[in-house]
Amino acid sequence: MPLPDSLVIGPTPGYSPGLGRLVAMMGFARMTTLRAAAGLTVAQLDHLHDASSNSIGALLAHVAAVEVAYQRITFEGRGLSLPAYDEEWMTALQLGDAGREKLRGKPLEHYVTGLEQVREFTLKELARHDDRWLDETDVWNGRQVNNYFKWFHVFEDELNHRGQIRWLRQRLPAG
Repeated sequence: MPLPDSLVIGPTPGYSPGLGRLVAMMGFARMTTLRAAAGLTVAQLDHLHDASSNSIGALLAHVAAVEVAYQRITFEGRGLSLPAYDEEWMTALQLGDAGREKLRGKPLEHYVTGLEQVREFTLKELARHDDRWLDETDVWNGRQVNNYFKWFHVFEDELNHRGQIRWLRQRLPAG
C-alpha cells in the first residue's frame, strides 16, 4: 500500500475544518496499520510471541473494538457496561487470555473488513457533526475531556498497537 500523494493534514471534503483534520490523521494511521499487517497468513496472524503476548490478529481486532467503543461513547452517549455490547467486541477490547483463546483462525481479510466497516460508520457519523461537537466536554474520572481528545485517543491507541504489530511481525518464525 503506497503512501498517498499528499501528507498534508488539512481540510477534508464533507467535514468541518477540525473534524477534517482529525479524519485525515485517522486515515493516515489506518493506512499505516494496514501496511504493517499486509500479506500475513492465518498462522502469522495467530502467532503468539510468548505466553502473555497478543497475536497480530487480536491486535487488529482490538483496534476495531476500541473504535466501536468510542462510537458508542461519543455518538450514542453510552458506555461499555451495557449487556448489548457484543461479546466478541468486549473480548477484542480487553484482550488477555480470552483474546488469546478466541481471537484466532481468521484470515487477514476478516480483520481488514471489520476495520473498514467500523471506520465507514465512524466517518458517516463524524460527517454529521461539526467542530462545536468536537469541542464539547464532559467529565471522565474527575477530568475534563472533549470529543476531540476521545477521537485522538482512538487513533493514538491504534498507532501504539501498530508499533506492536511491526515488532511482532519482525519476530515471526521463518517458514
